[in-house]
Amino acid sequence: MAKSENSKSNFIHPSAKVHPSNDPDSDLNSYSLEKFRLYETRARFYLIGSDRNKRSFRVLKIDRSEPSDLNISEDPVVYSPQEIKSLLQRIAEGNRATGGLTFVAKVFGIAGCIKFLESYYLILVTKRRQIGCICGHAIYSIDESQLITIPHVTIQSDVAHSKTELRYKKLLSSVDLTKDFFYSYTYPIMQSLQKNVTSVSEEGMPYENIFVWNAFLTQAIRSRCNNTIWTIALVHGHFRQIRLSIFGRDFGVSLISRRSRHFAGTRYLKRGVNDRGRVANDVETEQIILDEEAGSCKGKMSSVVQMRGSIPLFWSQEASRLSPKPDIILQRYDPTYEATRLHFEDLAKRYGNPIIVLNLIKTVEKRPREMMLRREFANAVGYLNQILSEENHLKFIHWDFHKFAKILGAVASEALDLTGFYYSGKPITLKRRATQISRTSTGRIADHF
Repeated sequence: MAKSENSKSNFIHPSAKVHPSNDPDSDLNSYSLEKFRLYETRARFYLIGSDRNKRSFRVLKIDRSEPSDLNISEDPVVYSPQEIKSLLQRIAEGNRATGGLTFVAKVFGIAGCIKFLESYYLILVTKRRQIGCICGHAIYSIDESQLITIPHVTIQSDVAHSKTELRYKKLLSSVDLTKDFFYSYTYPIMQSLQKNVTSVSEEGMPYENIFVWNAFLTQAIRSRCNNTIWTIALVHGHFRQIRLSIFGRDFGVSLISRRSRHFAGTRYLKRGVNDRGRVANDVETEQIILDEEAGSCKGKMSSVVQMRGSIPLFWSQEASRLSPKPDIILQRYDPTYEATRLHFEDLAKRYGNPIIVLNLIKTVEKRPREMMLRREFANAVGYLNQILSEENHLKFIHWDFHKFAKILGAVASEALDLTGFYYSGKPITLKRRATQISRTSTGRIADHF
């Protein structure tokens, strides 16, 4: 008999966030779907999902008879390999008169669904590549994706083939998911190691996170299925992992950069802060060190997090081929620095206090550009510290990166002394949240982190 699903399950058990179970039968609620096969009939798509070992199978049904509506239903039954084979045979037999059941593609997850003028489309990952592993959880990048039209061609109207619709599809296809996106089926890679170790109440992947770029694209599927097992949460940034051996002792070092989806944009075109306190090019960087002496999943772990972003003032630069260093324009004067305040309040919620502001822009220039931004930023921090309690004061450090880059380690050491960092070796001691806030003015400075 097929096993019925627990309706409250989202298939990510809290204990599995850092140390996954190797036995999927030990807890039916802790497994995830990692491999999929897409089939089609004239009336429906059938997405068959399985766990990594292909022991348990689920079925997602997608209706193709509506030209502009998205009708998705999840079969509540968990099937065995023999049961899923029998189910597919019955579906093929029942649709023989209209063309039967056809295999479409091997899939590794749904990156989203989208609608332009009429039809809905599925964005599917069809090739993946493992780029690392954190505590037994595989981390993947995308090698190939595919856009699938949901409605059957016989019920599509002329709008689905119009020039405007085709232009929108072409624009979507220009987004290259194979560059700088990564994800995991079982590890919330959009969160820090400390957050994943200490969060015990959350279930499912936390899509409502500033570092999940396809949160909106997957919302329709997640809300209809009431879980996150069919979709993948894409993080944009950088993931690199190496192994070191120091005096015969092995360590794994992971460097993860996560770029915020809020107020994002390219260099020069996005600068400063918006009215909600979101800054341009907000990037969180985490360094994880794992002592592999006790094994890759049970060794001692440490993590430190820092954040960089555009200076939280209303400013901009106009890109020009004639000027390699465009002028800095302070667009709006905010006497109460409301947007700047909202920004630092958001950082306090994300990371806690103290917040250390490392200001890396120049102190001396022949022609004042960054200097005026530096002066205004100092005024903003000074104003905010007048209304903040003493223990929550912003620690503001002026540091001319161009002059003193070689001795930046002293500043980093001071910051770590104030914030602390996460270390799993002493679970009885409650560590402060690991937070070092780096504040820079230009994109080129971020390249050094």
